[in-house]
Amino acid sequence: MWYAESQCLQGLQLIMKFRLAVFLLTIPCLMAHAAIGAVTGDDRFLAARDAVRTGDRAKLERIAFELQGHELQAYVEYWQLLLDLNNTDPATIKAFLSRYDKSYVAEKLRSDWLKQLGRKQQWAQFDAEFPLLGQPDQELSCFALQSRQARGDASMLDEAMSLWLTLIEPPESCYPILEALILEKRVLADQVWARVRRQFEANKTAAARYSMNYLPPSQTPDARVVAAVIDTPIPWLAKQPTSLAGSRMNRELAALAISRIARNDPRMASEQLMRIESQLQAGEKGWAWSQIGWQAAQRHLPEALEWFRKTGDVALSDEVAQWKVRAALRAKDWGTVRSTIERMPPALAAQPAWVYWLGRAYRAGGRIEEANTLFAKIAGQPNFYGNLADEELGRAIMTPPRAAALTREEVSQVAANPGVQRALALYRVNLRTEGVKEWNWTLRDMSDRELLAASDIAQRAGIYDRAIAAADRTRDEHDYSLRYLSPFSDQVRPAAKSQSLDDAWVYGLMRQESRFVTNAKSSAGASGLMQLMPATAKWVARKIGLKDFHQGQVNDTETNLLLGTTYMRLVMESLDNHPVLASAAYNAGPGRARKWRADGPLEGAIYAETIPFNETRDYVKKVMSNSVYYSALFDGKPQSIKSRLGVIGPRSSVDPKAEELP
Repeated sequence: MWYAESQCLQGLQLIMKFRLAVFLLTIPCLMAHAAIGAVTGDDRFLAARDAVRTGDRAKLERIAFELQGHELQAYVEYWQLLLDLNNTDPATIKAFLSRYDKSYVAEKLRSDWLKQLGRKQQWAQFDAEFPLLGQPDQELSCFALQSRQARGDASMLDEAMSLWLTLIEPPESCYPILEALILEKRVLADQVWARVRRQFEANKTAAARYSMNYLPPSQTPDARVVAAVIDTPIPWLAKQPTSLAGSRMNRELAALAISRIARNDPRMASEQLMRIESQLQAGEKGWAWSQIGWQAAQRHLPEALEWFRKTGDVALSDEVAQWKVRAALRAKDWGTVRSTIERMPPALAAQPAWVYWLGRAYRAGGRIEEANTLFAKIAGQPNFYGNLADEELGRAIMTPPRAAALTREEVSQVAANPGVQRALALYRVNLRTEGVKEWNWTLRDMSDRELLAASDIAQRAGIYDRAIAAADRTRDEHDYSLRYLSPFSDQVRPAAKSQSLDDAWVYGLMRQESRFVTNAKSSAGASGLMQLMPATAKWVARKIGLKDFHQGQVNDTETNLLLGTTYMRLVMESLDNHPVLASAAYNAGPGRARKWRADGPLEGAIYAETIPFNETRDYVKKVMSNSVYYSALFDGKPQSIKSRLGVIGPRSSVDPKAEELP
């Protein structure tokens, strides 16, 4: 250890004599030197964290004294205040907030304090502190509305109205706001039923039951009836009287029952709705058909558009409207694509996906100039639809010019930022979750040059995910070699070559899977650089005859790459050697990727857009966009995302003898 420290000190001395290149090479030594000197402090910091967990205030006080000057001293002080926040003098809290002004720990403490003030309805102090909060969550936003209500500010009800349909599962502080809308008659029975429908769409049935309490007594269903609608909708419908027309409550419950049936079987829901639709009013019937169309679209059923057409003029929720567009894309019904996007709320229609598909719909209808205007809005954006828009305008995809080299002063200034130091220290003590939050907060107001310096510091420290996070934020000056890092190249590229895989695609997938965190582990149990599930790793190891394999080897970089790239090759071979299908399979399984094909050839971009799983849909788009940029960096040539997306072959082309993969 003495030798390592002396080597780092020699590196530090070189800073005074040599230029930036030497300084940058010394950054890992700087961190190693800090780590060597902080070992004891780090141990004490973790002991302080344990004291907080057990509520041992005396132990925490003793350790806090020992950690004066440690990079993470602010966290220990925060914990000291948090343990007795209810009885802490406001002046003490304000002193902390002033001492660590604009830091992540100050934001955390102010948020905790404001929630306490809100629960106590101490509105004067709340109002003084709330404007100083950087990113209030929904709970605090509702406390702020409560404060305005207490002051007699009637305009808060206008803001509260926007929450009525969007706040599906509200925190406790929001209920007084929602109830104020009822008391002031801003919300009547129609709006309550609309809220209940949205909650059923989101499968938040417990929240929907609560919302039913806001209904007039004549329309409030019995709790046992609601339970039957949710849990056994088909038997409940069968027991209803032959005429539902005379009861608003029963008509609404019938529509809700149809939505529950559709979740499991859209065709059965269609049969049930046709049996009773003459007894429903237009709004109830239209909403019920929208639910059937939505569920059918996610299953790629051919009847989806037909069922959507039965909705009439009923306003669709954002989620349902998007799936109506996706159903129309698979059917190549550009007229429905256009009309549905044009009816979307402006904020939703402005998303790159719908700007792009509306442009495609205009182009299909011969409205070329309008289409190009839309493509120009998103062209140049470093994302899937920005890439596609570029190509629609005849522009190949290239990385932007690299920003000028960082100066020693720029790197030194960012390295001295207390937030950066705290984030690196949190990584050093293996508190990755806390480190990510501290890092992201610290980057909020940085300039492009500062972001690039932060990215470079993280990259040299081997914290690749934070290096990417920083480089991803630049607005005008960019360094795509940092935004699309390619670490472990002496292992990754040979592994890809040995499996005859495109290394740009391999890197694109790894960037999305793990952000190059070698010990990354997902909530589902996937591990390592290539996020291998235990069963998959075991299956591949057996397939290639890897002797004495055990699960502990999955986080070994070389083993992880061997198993991961082998699996990628096997998936590719089983799916027409198509990277879009293989990317979907890597995330959701080969069986699902095959199932999502169409009866005929399907444009790769449409296949990606119509993947039913939100996570997989986003994943495939990002992997394919990543691979374009990696290819541009590796080859130094313009790239085409459309050529990579290609055309997905029909279901009929699937080899029935193809090996089933895990």
